[in-house]
Amino acid sequence: MNIKPLADRVLVLPAPAEEKVGGIIIPDTAKEKPLQGKVIAAGKGTKDEEMVLKEGDVVLYGKYAGTEVEFEGEKYLIMRQSDVLAVIG
Repeated sequence: MNIKPLADRVLVLPAPAEEKVGGIIIPDTAKEKPLQGKVIAAGKGTKDEEMVLKEGDVVLYGKYAGTEVEFEGEKYLIMRQSDVLAVIG
């Protein structure tokens, strides 16, 4: 991975959105934005806030958290550690 988050930021690969509900296929424009993802890379933290997230953590985050970036055909989110609500598992 060539993207390295700085300071208190993490790079998250969002979980795929649901494409079917029952037998109905949902178009891309109506899909619910996923609120769960996997940490791909993490910064080192700041002098005031140590980085507690690590690569491989599965996290929950707010609906509008982070900035979407696309790298090598894959969509990621870059967000501050404080935007992460919880670690799963």
